[in-house]
Amino acid sequence: MRNKRTAATLVRLLENARYEVLPTASTEDKVLEHLPRDRTVTVTASPTKGLEATLDLAERLTGHGYVTVPHLAARMVSGRDELAEIAERLRGKGITSVFVPGGDAEAVGDYPDALALLEDLKELGSPFAHVGITGYPESHPTIHDDLTVQSMWDKRRYATHIVSNLTFDPAVVRDWVRRLRARGVAMPLLLGIPGPVERAKLLGMATRIGVGESTKFLAKNKGVFARLAAPGGFTGERFLERCAPALGEEGALVEGLHVFTFNQIGETEAWRTGMLERLRTSR
Repeated sequence: MRNKRTAATLVRLLENARYEVLPTASTEDKVLEHLPRDRTVTVTASPTKGLEATLDLAERLTGHGYVTVPHLAARMVSGRDELAEIAERLRGKGITSVFVPGGDAEAVGDYPDALALLEDLKELGSPFAHVGITGYPESHPTIHDDLTVQSMWDKRRYATHIVSNLTFDPAVVRDWVRRLRARGVAMPLLLGIPGPVERAKLLGMATRIGVGESTKFLAKNKGVFARLAAPGGFTGERFLERCAPALGEEGALVEGLHVFTFNQIGETEAWRTGMLERLRTSR
């Protein structure tokens, strides 16, 4: 039985959930069919599709009335001239928020990492009101832990909030948030969680984007693995309940959720609204 404080934290997080989508041909229609205009939608940057697919979808969704956050993967931008053009283009469409990861692609120009692009954004006059950066609760497959910690510290002057990578372990979330705040990183945080998604796709993505420890956690926790294997996939409800006490602590500054939909947009919104309804009726 969850207590009132936990329930209040869960409601707050779910009410402030934004959705990450992939820029495919069907994404726009799925968003329009399933998401109310008050949802914030972030659009990933795909090395195979190029940044144009990201920018185009972000502009079209903005035109439909959504708050849209394109991902400007640093390694996919050639340099300051292109960055200035992108900033002018997006601002002209009313886009005021971006998310800046390093990206999975080989660097095509001047930006080997997110920090280099963030520095140039500042030189360009900080054209975006909201700039998100990645946080890594767990080890990344290609970046040493010491470097991810230092990188976040270095980037804090250029960003307004942190978006955490995926993890399935509530204890990892709790310890990471506490370490983050103890180091003096005071930016608001959005907790990254997967929406309802098939087990094979989720585990494959988890390994690729750097949550290997969580796959070990799942192997040791058969109940979690069983829920992933069940029809409907992983919903995250129990995971959020276990995270909620730490996320509701004073000074945690966890403002909401960043939900990786893997383009299962209707299923994700149904899960979010269903959980909200259950929480509100149980008060």
